[in-house]
Amino acid sequence: MFLKIKNVPNVWWSSEKPLNFKPKISTFFYLCFGLTLFGLGEGLLIVSFTGASPWSVLAQGISLNVDLSIGTITFLISVGVLFLWIFLDQKPGIGTVLNALIISVMIDLCIKFVPTPSDFIYQLVLAICSVVLVGIGGGIYLVANLGSGPRDGLMIGLQKKTNLPIALVRALLEITVVTIGWYLGGVVGIGTLLFAFGIGPCVALGLYLVNKVFN
Repeated sequence: MFLKIKNVPNVWWSSEKPLNFKPKISTFFYLCFGLTLFGLGEGLLIVSFTGASPWSVLAQGISLNVDLSIGTITFLISVGVLFLWIFLDQKPGIGTVLNALIISVMIDLCIKFVPTPSDFIYQLVLAICSVVLVGIGGGIYLVANLGSGPRDGLMIGLQKKTNLPIALVRALLEITVVTIGWYLGGVVGIGTLLFAFGIGPCVALGLYLVNKVFN
C-alpha cells in the first residue's frame, strides 16, 4: 500500500546526490515536470476559492498578530524551515531554487487564465484536483533527487528521524500548521482541510506511481 511508503524511491533517472549542477536531461525534465504539476495544483487551489493552503493560513494568522505582511511572514517561515534542515540532514539543490520559480509562475498562470467556477460543487472538485496534482507533482520532483522545497525537505527530514510513513508525517505536519494558523486567526476553508488531510496520502501516491512505472 502506498500509504506505508517510508522512503523516496530511486529510479534510473534519479540524481545520485542533490547537489548536482549537471544532471541528466531526463532527471532535469522530470524535476521540472513534477514542479509544474505541483505549481498547477497550488494555483488551482487558489482559483477554487475554497480556502488557502495550511502554510498560507499560518502566515495569515501570524500576520494578524505582528506588524508584518503575509508575504514577509511567508518568506520568514520558509527561512525558518530551511534553518531546521540543518538538524534534519537535508541538503538543497537546483530543485530548491526551481521549486520557488516554477511554482510561482504556475500560480500566476492559473490566476490569470483559469476562471473560478460559480457552482460550489465545481469549486470543490477543483480543490480536490488541486490536492491530487500537488501530491503527484511532489512525488515526481522528489524522486529526481535534485533538492526539495522547504516544506518537502522538512517532511523528508522528519520522516528519516521518526521512521514513520511519509503520508502520516506530511499529514501531521500540515494539520499542525493549519491548527496553529487557525488559532492565531487565519481563515480556514474546506479546501484548506482537504489539503491538510489529503496532501500526505497524495504525495505518497505520487511516489508509489513513479516507483511502479520506472522500476
